[in-house]
Amino acid sequence: MTETIRTPEASTARGCSRRQLLRRAGVAAGTVAGAGVLAACAEGADPAASVSEASGSGAGEFVVALSDVPVGGAVSAEVAGVAVLVTQPVEGEVHVFSAVCTHQGCTVTPGDGELECPCHRSVFTLTDAAVVSGPAPEPLGEIAAEIVDGEVVVA
Repeated sequence: MTETIRTPEASTARGCSRRQLLRRAGVAAGTVAGAGVLAACAEGADPAASVSEASGSGAGEFVVALSDVPVGGAVSAEVAGVAVLVTQPVEGEVHVFSAVCTHQGCTVTPGDGELECPCHRSVFTLTDAAVVSGPAPEPLGEIAAEIVDGEVVVA
């Protein structure tokens, strides 16, 4: 009876070992899945534009009472099912921004005199949501708003 003994050299001479083949297949599958996830994140619609679309034109929709927005700060709110941040950098000046971080879509929160992404630490200004620091590539999307009878409403 003849017995065949396979050595590592014999396996690699034919191409690759079973372990290498499985490892390569796993890496390939992970690469394809990862590319799909990144593409899904990159394809997302502009959250600020979603507010207008979801609420008809968004015009006149109540967001928050002005008295609830601290001067030099911000509060979280929701407009037409979309998370937003309402800022009041100085008394009487109000801005509404999408709370969706432009880096990877995490929800940005009010910070101490700024807006902060808890996921990767991007920081945005209260006045125009410009990127102060972090990996976010762009400012948060602004949504037109105004103060009507002491309330912040989407314009």
